[in-house]
Amino acid sequence: MSPSVPAGKPVIAIDGPAGAGKSTLAASLASHLGLERLDTGSMYRAVAYAALRDGVDPGDASTVTELAHRVGIQVGPAVHVDGVDVTGELRGPAVTRVVSEVAANPGVRRELVRRQREWVAAHGGGVIEGRDIGTVVLPDADLKVYVTASEAERARRRAVEAEATAHGHDAVAVASDLARRDRLDSTRDSSPLAVAEGAVVVDSTNRSVEEIVEEVLKRL
Repeated sequence: MSPSVPAGKPVIAIDGPAGAGKSTLAASLASHLGLERLDTGSMYRAVAYAALRDGVDPGDASTVTELAHRVGIQVGPAVHVDGVDVTGELRGPAVTRVVSEVAANPGVRRELVRRQREWVAAHGGGVIEGRDIGTVVLPDADLKVYVTASEAERARRRAVEAEATAHGHDAVAVASDLARRDRLDSTRDSSPLAVAEGAVVVDSTNRSVEEIVEEVLKRL
């Protein structure tokens, strides 16, 4: 397929667990197709950051839900919370420890799903990545992709990311955190991580981004 988009932009939903390669694939597809990209995981991290900033217990469902309704979130190459660039803090250990709990909050999910659908409507399409995009947010997406990778490969990627962002996680800690997040994301009552009906399942282990992009583009 030619890397161009005709009138009427496609909606591409990309889901998968932490470290599977969702962000890399989403960024590459968006670039190839000239589409905007939305990282919904950063939205949940933004709410988690705001809760920690305000001294709110992440487990206080009603208070965190209220916070999700009023906090200003702008997600792009940089992420702003209430007008402040917090990009460098969202992947830190403090936010990472609590984001799964915040994301499991049904009230938070309802509010952010509403915002995500508004984003798609405003942009007329795009590449949207997360953990419930094809199952809940955009079940009628033109293309649904579920990206996975071996646990060892995902842990390696997260360790590299942690080192690159100077958060100092060791490999054992990263692997343990991945297993914990997988368990929480897959078993939560509200929008658990799952393969959407009709999704293309892509294992990114030992595969180049270019190879995966080419495979996905053929499905459009």
